[in-house]
Amino acid sequence: QLTESGGGVVQAGDSLKLSCVVRGLPSGTPFYNYAMGWFRQAPGKERELVAAISGGGGMRRYSDSVKGRFTVSRITDMSTVYLQMNSLKPEDTAVYYCAADRSYQPLKGDVWGQGTQVTVSS
Repeated sequence: QLTESGGGVVQAGDSLKLSCVVRGLPSGTPFYNYAMGWFRQAPGKERELVAAISGGGGMRRYSDSVKGRFTVSRITDMSTVYLQMNSLKPEDTAVYYCAADRSYQPLKGDVWGQGTQVTVSS
């Protein structure tokens, strides 16, 4: 239902743009009724929320670790959410997941994608 793409192997300082296409949300609820989050999980670490955007796109928030470098956006007509990642650092290396949630805050994830690997070399 949620399909991420755009991950890869890059060098420190490079950029990547992740995409998440959303299909078949529960009970046929429209995409714009869901807040969307980007989470990441590095080996041996807990999954963390790095960016969130409200259903209408008017509210966004970021973790301190990515603020100023990452930008979350969404296009309703395409049922797609993006994560633009600039000035990547080795500590950004993780599997990145998108998740849909009826709640913007807290956003814990009702529906999840399979994840896409991002590896940043120094």
